[in-house]
Amino acid sequence: MQAQALSIDTLDIITPDHYAKNGYPHSEWTLLRREAPVYWYDRPNVEPFWAITKHADIVTIGRQPKIFLNGPRLLVVTRDLVIPGGETLFRHLLNMDPPEHGRYRDLVNRRFTPRAVRKLEAEVAEIANNVMRELVATRASGGNVDCDFVVDMAAKVPLDVIAALIGVPREDRAQLFQWTNETIGSGDPEFQKGASAEETIRRAREGLFTYFSNLVEERRKNPCDDLTSVLATSRLDGEPLPLFELMSYFLLLVVAGNETTRNATSGGLHAFIENPEQWRMLKRDPSLLRSAVEEIVRWVTPVIQFARTATQDYELRGQKIRAGDSLCLFYPSANRDEEVFQEPFKFDIRRNPNPHLAFGIGEHFCLGANLARLELEVIFRELLKWVDSAELTAPMERLRSSFVGGIKHMPVRLKLAPGQG
Repeated sequence: MQAQALSIDTLDIITPDHYAKNGYPHSEWTLLRREAPVYWYDRPNVEPFWAITKHADIVTIGRQPKIFLNGPRLLVVTRDLVIPGGETLFRHLLNMDPPEHGRYRDLVNRRFTPRAVRKLEAEVAEIANNVMRELVATRASGGNVDCDFVVDMAAKVPLDVIAALIGVPREDRAQLFQWTNETIGSGDPEFQKGASAEETIRRAREGLFTYFSNLVEERRKNPCDDLTSVLATSRLDGEPLPLFELMSYFLLLVVAGNETTRNATSGGLHAFIENPEQWRMLKRDPSLLRSAVEEIVRWVTPVIQFARTATQDYELRGQKIRAGDSLCLFYPSANRDEEVFQEPFKFDIRRNPNPHLAFGIGEHFCLGANLARLELEVIFRELLKWVDSAELTAPMERLRSSFVGGIKHMPVRLKLAPGQG
């Protein structure tokens, strides 16, 4: 569908079925950026909100956390996916506001600095290499590997990395993977357990909380050098962390630490499949890898949106936002903003500058951004070593979600580099 055929009054940018069927609504976002960048989105299937689609406006909002709060409404979802009392299910960094947010973030911040993350490079490389070796050993035939890239590669590396950082034993990681799928994909029939999204997410929460409660108890008795020990022994104002906040912290680490990299990896390979000249360029010049990672993250932008709530009346681009209004920040739209990016709809691994907002902006800039960048760099370095080219063997399947741009399945054929079969 062409942008000029769309009507602002009828376009849909929030129904999860559209994301599952068509992917990101870039035509709709392009129209909004051009004609109504601050748009009051009022449809029967969702609580009304201001749709924010321009890069500069998302930066402006993100840098004013006292005016635009995270806590009251974390996400915009359709009415059928609203969980009564859902804001009480979790209490983690994403729905905290300053100054509390900073105090909780500081508990583990030093584990995610660029210097700290670089120390993990050898461990991440070993994990990625082992996953690739196993894939080739079990699936290679005639110089090719046929696989579901999401399940067999993209999901495994970040899950193993974050599980190792937290201290989750290998035998428990499959269950962890299931809980993260159910948490993020609670509105998707493939991952839904029980009668509804609400029941699914409550079950996953109960499983995660029970598991990490036991792990915390063990680490308090026998601390070691992992994130669980750090959190289990941390104190705020001289007191141990409240159990609810502690468990919510683990949920954030596991889900965010897994989902973002998984979907950026899958979406990144898909971008290279659609733009094979970019893959060949990277093969010829691996020094472009870090630049390529930034372009992958911009191009994919795994997190679609977060919401903010205005604490006071505020005018933005002539629109009068009222205290109490919800705003929805659409990050993939910001990362295609024609006023910021030259040829924004071109996948260009040499793009410079690349001021994307895929990791957010301001107080809530992604805690794990450095780790995600390292993981992507290592994963694609491994793929460069092992893979000559790749192609889809069947259409990929997208997650039914307007929060995370997830790819559930991506059947591919990897043509192995000489000597790797």
